[in-house]
Amino acid sequence: MTDKSKELKSTIRLVNDKLLFKGTVGDNTPVSIDYIPPLGDDMGYTSLELLLLSLSSCLGSAMLTFLRRMHRTITSLEIQAKGLRKEEHPTGFSNIYLDIQITSPDAAEQDVNKVIGLAEEKYCPVWSMIKGNATVETRFTISR
Repeated sequence: MTDKSKELKSTIRLVNDKLLFKGTVGDNTPVSIDYIPPLGDDMGYTSLELLLLSLSSCLGSAMLTFLRRMHRTITSLEIQAKGLRKEEHPTGFSNIYLDIQITSPDAAEQDVNKVIGLAEEKYCPVWSMIKGNATVETRFTISR
């Protein structure tokens, strides 16, 4: 068995006559990946949508890990991501905005700022891959 921390493998397979793929990693549930009409049928996530989900889950995982190590109680965490695409090709993101909603009875602003900084600088590999290609801005609110 491969150590997932060192090597990741995925497979995509074309499933129609347009751009609909099924993507899998190991025994996980397949993910539908498609594109908007007329090239695709909009029957799955686009690649850039998956990138936003990947960045959000990477940041969320890092935040939860570090806040819990700080003995903070997190009762909910939600991240809404918005990516603005470049006009010229390749039309990847120029800017990504992450709006983080945290519910916690004891997490303070400085705690959240600290863990976001740790994620950006060292512990979120997806953010590391994006750096230098898109500007990522975060904002958060803490509810009690």
